[in-house]
Amino acid sequence: MAESSCVPEQDSSDFQTLVNIIDRLRSPDGCPWDREQTHLSIRDSLLEECYEVLEAIDSGDKAELKTELGDLLMQVVFHSKIAAEYGDFTIGDVVEGIVTKLIRRHPHVFGDKEAKDAGEVLRRWEDIKKAERPTRTSMLDGVPVAMPALAYSEEVQGRVARVGFDWKDDGGVIDKLAEEIAELKDATTSAEREAEFGDVLFTLVNYGRRQGIDAESALRGANRKFAERFKAMENYCSEKGLSFKEMSFEQQNELWERVKGQT
Repeated sequence: MAESSCVPEQDSSDFQTLVNIIDRLRSPDGCPWDREQTHLSIRDSLLEECYEVLEAIDSGDKAELKTELGDLLMQVVFHSKIAAEYGDFTIGDVVEGIVTKLIRRHPHVFGDKEAKDAGEVLRRWEDIKKAERPTRTSMLDGVPVAMPALAYSEEVQGRVARVGFDWKDDGGVIDKLAEEIAELKDATTSAEREAEFGDVLFTLVNYGRRQGIDAESALRGANRKFAERFKAMENYCSEKGLSFKEMSFEQQNELWERVKGQT
C-alpha cells in the first residue's frame, strides 16, 4: 500500500481531523463512491441520520446518541465539502455563520440587552429573525414545508403564539378539540372527513405544545409501544402454537390486554 493512502496520525477528537478525512475521501485518489456524491444524492442520508438521532434520544441510549450525532456531523461536513468544491461556501463559512447568528440572537448574553424570562427571549428572537430577513412577508415563511406534518404544525403554532395569537387557557383548546371532533363525526364525504381529521390533529398538536409535549416524539413513542406490544403478541402465539390471524377480534383484543398489562 502506498504511503499516501495511509491515514496520517491525527487527533481523532479534533474537528479538523473529520474535515481532513472528508477531504481525503473526495480527493482524486480517494473513495470512488464518495467522489460521486452530490447534495441531492445524499439528501435522504441526511434525513435518515436526523431520525436516527431522534431515535437515540427517545431510547435514552447515550452511547448510541453519541454515535448518531457523529454520523449527523459527518453529513454536515460532507455537504460543506461538496459546496466548497463548487466555490459556494466552506465548512469554515458554515461555522462562522452559526457563531455570528448565535451571538446576534442572544443580545441579553453577549450584548447589553436584558431578558427576564424565556418568553421574552423567544419574542425578541422573532424580532431579530425578522430584521435579518426583511424580504420575508410572513413570520411563517422560514418554516420548511418539507418538515414532517406534526412538527410543521407545532412550529407554526409556536411562532404565532409568540406574538400573542394563542388561547388564553387550555380550556379553550379542549373546547375547540371537542368542536372539531363533532365536525369530524358529522362529515359526510371522504374529502370532508380528511379535512376535519386534519383539524383534529392540528388542535391536538396545539394542546400538546401548550403542555410541553412534542407531537412527533409523542407519536413515535406511541408507535414504538404499539410495535413492541404487537411483537409480544406474535411471540406469545408462536410459543403456544396459535395462529394470530385465525383468532377472532375478541380473542386478539384479550391477548392485547394481557400483553399490555405486562408492559
